[in-house]
Formats: sequence, C-alpha cells, structure tokens
Amino acid sequence: MSSVSSTWQPKEEGLREICGLLEQNISPNSDKSRIWQQLQHYSHFPDFNNYLSFILARAEGTPVEIRQAAGLLLKNNLKNGFKSMAPSNQQYVKSELLPCLGAVDRHIRSTVGTIISVVVQQGGVSGWLELLQALLHCLDSNDLNHMEGALDALSKICEDIPQELDVDVAGLAERPINIFLPPLLKFFQSPHDSLRKLSLGSVNQFIMLMPTALVLSMDQYLQGLFLLSQDSTAEVRKLVCAAFVQLIEVRPSILEPHLVNIIEYMLLANKDTDDEVALESCEFWSAYCEAQFHPESLSNFLPRLIPVLLSNMVYAEDDESLVDAEEDESFPDRDQDLKPRFHASRFHGADDAEDDDDDIVNLWNLRKCSAAALDILSNFFGDDILPTLMPFVQASVVYDSSRRGLSLANCDVNAKLASTDDAVWKEREAAVLALGAIAEGCISGLYPHLPEIVSFLIPLLDDKFPLIRSITCWTLSRYSKYIVQGIGHPKGREQFDMILMGLLRRILDSNKRVQEAACSAFATLEEVDRYEAAEELAPRLEVILQHLLCAFGRYQKRNLRIVYDAIGTLADAVGGELNQPRYLDILMPPLISKWQQLSNADKDLFPLLECFTSIAQASVELQPIDESQNLALGSGFSQFAEPVFQRCINLIQTQQLAKVDPVSAGVQFDKEFIVCSLDLLSGLAEGLGSGIESLVAQSNLRDLLLQCCMDDAFDIRQSALALLGDLARVCPAHLRPRLSEFLNVAAKQLSTPELKETVSVANNACWAIGELAVKVHQEISPIVMTVVSCLVPILQHAEEINKSLIENSAITLGRIAWVCPELVSPHMEHFMQAWCTALSMIRDDIEKEDAFRGLCAMVRANPSGALSSLVSMCKAIASWHEIRSEDLHNEVCQVLHGYKQMLRNGPWEQCMSALEPPVKDKLSKYQI
Repeated sequence: MSSVSSTWQPKEEGLREICGLLEQNISPNSDKSRIWQQLQHYSHFPDFNNYLSFILARAEGTPVEIRQAAGLLLKNNLKNGFKSMAPSNQQYVKSELLPCLGAVDRHIRSTVGTIISVVVQQGGVSGWLELLQALLHCLDSNDLNHMEGALDALSKICEDIPQELDVDVAGLAERPINIFLPPLLKFFQSPHDSLRKLSLGSVNQFIMLMPTALVLSMDQYLQGLFLLSQDSTAEVRKLVCAAFVQLIEVRPSILEPHLVNIIEYMLLANKDTDDEVALESCEFWSAYCEAQFHPESLSNFLPRLIPVLLSNMVYAEDDESLVDAEEDESFPDRDQDLKPRFHASRFHGADDAEDDDDDIVNLWNLRKCSAAALDILSNFFGDDILPTLMPFVQASVVYDSSRRGLSLANCDVNAKLASTDDAVWKEREAAVLALGAIAEGCISGLYPHLPEIVSFLIPLLDDKFPLIRSITCWTLSRYSKYIVQGIGHPKGREQFDMILMGLLRRILDSNKRVQEAACSAFATLEEVDRYEAAEELAPRLEVILQHLLCAFGRYQKRNLRIVYDAIGTLADAVGGELNQPRYLDILMPPLISKWQQLSNADKDLFPLLECFTSIAQASVELQPIDESQNLALGSGFSQFAEPVFQRCINLIQTQQLAKVDPVSAGVQFDKEFIVCSLDLLSGLAEGLGSGIESLVAQSNLRDLLLQCCMDDAFDIRQSALALLGDLARVCPAHLRPRLSEFLNVAAKQLSTPELKETVSVANNACWAIGELAVKVHQEISPIVMTVVSCLVPILQHAEEINKSLIENSAITLGRIAWVCPELVSPHMEHFMQAWCTALSMIRDDIEKEDAFRGLCAMVRANPSGALSSLVSMCKAIASWHEIRSEDLHNEVCQVLHGYKQMLRNGPWEQCMSALEPPVKDKLSKYQI
C-alpha cells in the first residue's frame, strides 16, 4: 500500500483488492472467517483507514452496500485505534468525511454521521473545529440532503456524548451547545418531517444534563413541544411524549404551570393509533406519581385515564403472545425462548438482592406499561381509584361509593369476570390483570372482600383460554401474602387449599405459558410468609412433590428451570420437614438422574445446582444459629451427598483445567460452573454439618478451594471465600495444613484499593476470617494485626461502605479480639468508638455474642483503652434486646461494674448523664 503523504492517493491494486473483500464479506454465502483474516492483514498497513475513507466517500461507481461496508469497518477501526493513527492519516479521514455530510444517498449520509460521532468521541470537539463550521454551514443551507446529513451527525453526537457539547472549547467564543441550540429549535418548524424528528431528538438528549443554554431557552423549547404535539408524523409525536416524560423526571417544576394541558395531551396520546406513541405517553403516568406532584392535579382525570389504561391492557390482535399462547407442551422450545441464566454468587450477610420481576409478560409493550402504570397509580392514590376502576373489572362485585369500599350485593352477571362469552375473553383477561395490578396499592379497600374476589378467580384457573388461566395464576400470586394471612379466618384454610390445588393442576397444564405462570405463582405462595406458609405446606408435601416431579418429567428446557426454582423455594420454605425418607424418595431420584444425564459442559446444570443447594440447606433454614442443633439433612440426604459432592469437585477441576488448556479439558472455560459448584458445596456444608467431613477428607477440595480463593474472577473468589467460612464452621481440621495461606489470601481481599468494587468478596473474606478465628484460636495470631489494620478503616468510613461489610467487620474484629486479646487490646483506643457504633447496629444473634466476648476480653486486658469511648460502648451494650448467654451477660455486668468502680467520684456519673433515657433504662438490667 502507499505511504502517507500530504497528497495521499490510493493505489488501484489495493483499492480493487479491498473492494473485492468487502463485496465478498457482505455476500451471504462467503467464508466470513477467511475474509475477516484478510481484512485484518490489511489493517496492519498504516493507511488502511485512508482506503476505507476513500471507498466510502469517493468510490462513486461502487455499489452503495460496499461503500457502507467500508464505512462500518472504518467506524470500528477508529473506535479502537483512532488515537494511535498518524496525525496525517487522521486528518485525511476527517477531510474525506466532511464533504459527505450532504451526500445524495441517505445510507451514505447516515454512515458518515455515525463515523463522525466516533471521531468526536475519540478526539473531542476541540480536536475537530472544522466539523462545527461544516455542520453550521450545512444547517444554514437550503439543501435538504445537507441539512439532513448535518442533523443526523449532530443527533448522533448528542446521543453518544452530549456532555462534549457543553464544555468550553479553545478557539470558540461560546460552548458548542450555545451555538447549535438555536438552529435546532428553529428546525422544530421545518416542513420536512425528517428534520423535525432529528432536531427534536437532538435537543431531548440534553434534558438529563440540563445545560444552562437549555434552561435559558426552556420557554422556546416548551412552545416547540406544544407545536409538535399535533405533528402528523408518529415518530415526532413519540419524541414529544418522551420529552415530557424526561422533563417530569428531571425538572418537574418546569412542567408544573402547564400540567393540565400536558395531562390532556398525554391522555390523547395514550389513545394514539400508533402503538409506539401510546407506549411512550403511557410512561408519563408512572413518572408523574414518582415526581410527587400533588394528587389533586391528576385525580380529576382518573375517570378518563383509568378506562384508557384498561383498554390498552387488552391484548392487541397482532400481539405475539396470542400466537405463543397456542403452543402446548408438544411444541419444542425455540432458541430465543431460552434466555441466558446467570447465577448470583453466595453472599454472607444482609440480603441486598432485589426480587425478580414477577410480571409474567416478558416483552415491554403497551399492555405491560399500562398495567405498570395502574400499579403505580394504585399505590399513589390508594383506594381512591376503586370507584372508577371496579365497575370495569368487577364480577358480581359492585362498587358502593357511599361506603368507600366494595358492596357484594346486586350481582351484575354481565360484568367482565362473570362473562363466559368467548367474544370478550380478552376483556376478561385484562380485568384479571387489572385486579393483580392494584393488589398492593388498593389492598385496604379490597381486603375485606378478598374471599369473594378469590372465589371468582379460582374458577378462572380452569378457563378454556390459556392466557386467562396464566394471568389468573399471576393475579392470585399478587394476593398470596393476604391469602396466607387469612388462613385463620372462616373458610380461609379451605380457600388456601383450593388455590394450592388449583395451582398444582395448572403446573400440569398442557400449555407452556400456563405451566410457567403456575410454577412462578406457586413459588411466590411458598415465599410470602415463610413460617406460616411452611406450616400449611408441610402436611401437603407429598402431593406437592408428586405434582412437581410429574412436571419435571414433562417440561421442556425453559420451564424445567422454573420447576427447579419451585423445588428449591419449597425446600427453603419447609426446611427440615423435607428430611423424611418418604419425601426424599420422591424428590431425589429424578433429580439425581437428570444430574447424571447432563454433561459437565451443559449450562442446564446451573439451575439444577441451585436446586440441590436449597435442598442441602433445607434443614438449617428454620433452625436457630446453633451448631449443636445443626442436624442438617442427616441420614435422609447423606445417601445422595457423595455423588453430588464428587460431581462438584469434578466440575471445578475440569473448569480450572479448561482455563489454561480447553483442548485437554474437553470443554470451554465458563466460570459459572465453578461458582455454582462452590455454592452447592457451601450448601452441603451447611446442610450436612460435620457429616461432610468424610467427603472433604477423601477429596482434594482444600487445594482446589485455595486456588479458587486466589482466582482473578471476583465472583469465584466470593463463592470460594463463602465456602471457606462454611468449612471453617464444620470441619476446620481439614483446613489446618494450609491455614496460613487461606488466612493470608482472605486478608488480602480486605486491603484491595478496589474495595468498593469487590465489596462482596471482602464481605465473605471478612466473615471467613471470623469463622476461622473462633475455631483455630491462637493459630490466627500471625495475621491478626494485618486484619485489624484493614478492618479499622472500614469501620471508620462506615457511611461509604456496604452495610453487611460493616457488620461482618465489627463481628470479625470482636472474634479476633476474643481469641487474641493481648494482641488487639493495646490498639483499642484507635477504633473503639467506630467499632461500638457498628456493634450497636447488629441484630441479636450468636455472632454478636462472639463480638461482645471480644469486647469484654479487650477491656479486661486494657481497661484504659476504652475510657475515651465509654459512652459509645454503653450504647452498644444497650443495643441488645436480650443477651441469652448467661456467661456473656455476667461478663458484660463485670465490665460495667468495673468502670463504675474505676470512675467513681464523678466521671461515671458524667458518662451516664451523656446517655439518653432509653439507653440508661436498658443498662439498668445490668444492676448499675
């Protein structure tokens, strides 16, 4: 290829070869891999991007598709290597792009706009001032191609890097946004719909940033939005709706003077014949509620708004779900049905995870958005929406406005839920969806009549239409908490049984959509009130397991994952009740059989591993944290434990080999297999207790675990350190040969500069060190001060760090102090106040007891070290609801009485006077 010069010209041979490769690359039957390798070969020449620029900009006789392909390849090259290009090549590329802003072909203009945005991302506005002049020149022209090309490029810059236009640029009298905003607003009135759309889309990108230029031009912007609200082009109306939604989220005060008019417009837009416009406008109602405007501004519109939402919740004729719903279990799952599944690494401490979205509708559309809006409106207005809503959804349930509740007299047999007319089944389905949407927000008004509402829902579980059966499962799940709470009421248990058996029937439905909804609803029923639900589910375990295992034999891949979840949730809910041979004989053989069928490279192992983890942990879920009571699944599960344990070991070994030599391993490396296996081993340790000792002794788990604790993937380290702590509790002797290595690796996780990014790893490391400390005692002494030096800064910056890490740091510091007080106590004055503050936030449990044993041990070793923090220490002691351990209670009494004696004649009384009355009242139980 040619060397670069100020008058660069391509060589014909090189041009011909590259065009040929690009042509082959866009051919559907070409060898993509070979062509890509050849293009990569050319990319090593310093002027390769010049050739691509030339083809895009000047190869007039070449098909547009090839020119576009050159442009897209150029874009990727510049994104990855623009800064490393020679300045002369950079300049050549820029010089070729600018004349193409007004190219006759729209595809070329669009590709050029994309590349220009990439160049600005790489070099900034200041690195290409000529671009600004070119854009302004095009915008000022009367040529449609030039105006559209410039607006297209500008819109992409605004979308990708809007902040770059709101900075001071050397060589410019004002910021770029100040230069471009006036012409953009002017284009709102263009007769060309493409220019109106591009200009409005560009300005909308600045709402979140809200630069000064936009604030100063807000009146003109709003006037432009009102003008465009009636635009004939749906894409423009959609952007108007998007602008109002963003404005109400970012600066609601700006819209407040215009709220009535905007609500009126959004109501109309919500009924737009274009679904995209209706969907965008529907987002406004949720944003309005979250903006915390006074309810009265919207309440007057509810009689008009709610019918619109309900109408939009009815399935559209072309909704893909209508087609999908016809697929029964004989239809094979499609690849797109099998969404990737990601396992969450094990985490010791407060559960910060959010619940999965419980809506059975996976695709965000107008129907789902309308239901979400109704949900949020019900939370915002509460029972006030019932007078408008219920006449549309009731079944023999008529609203009585004088009682501000539901009247159950005067049956209306024509109401949607009661109707059996096939012609209106979609309206019935939407009515059931609406009842589910308002379950949380309107529960106080609905609760007195819940038995009647549920009575009307239960028969719908057997409706002839699959989508009615599935939505009824979901709606019942939304009321699960209240259904379980009502078991003690008249007919409450009978209704619970009817719902449970109805869901179990639907779990065995022939329709895949209903299967999914029923399994999810059943899992929700299991979870809502764990102890109450467990009490009700335990006597019905046999029939539940029979249904779930029947489904297990029938379901295809996608829904099989949901069955695993349902079984795991059941195990979590009923705990030790599952530890009976008659139940395990139903449950375990099919699961073990499936486990054995799946290869070590099959990702369907993930949900099965998670299911086994829940089953293994089941017995300790409902027990106090007391190792003497850790009976686990004992003999019930032990017969299944060995093959499960060994498979986990094999999976970890295989994946560790695959990481360095996938050919020898026979599989590609996937860290999820290691993470899931480690978590299942943790579940086995927790469930089997000391019963896991023989399995650990006969394996190389200790060495594998140490490797995992040092892995470069943080989620592998996170799960490995959780397993380290679990093994420390039940079989510490097997960790002793490499104890110092484990301790050093764990301590290293607490001193990383990226602590905030790897807080879950640090959390588990901290917890594991504490568990090891109470088992190995003085053997931990070599790393005590290293750990303390890491924990103290964490405690001293508690407001910036995860709550669970603070709690575990406080507990671990106490445990270390308990076993090595002589090492820790000389330094206690440096951390006592922050430590005691953290201790006071921890709930009563055995780990808090350990921490306070450490406090007492340090005070005995160095009483003067806590004098400056005595008030904080008293508050920490007062944080106990009750110290159940008599020994610890006596130790705390001795500490307090010791200080009272030490500080007699004044200082003790001063300390007491600094405490609030409730704190002093709680300290009175220690007879001081």
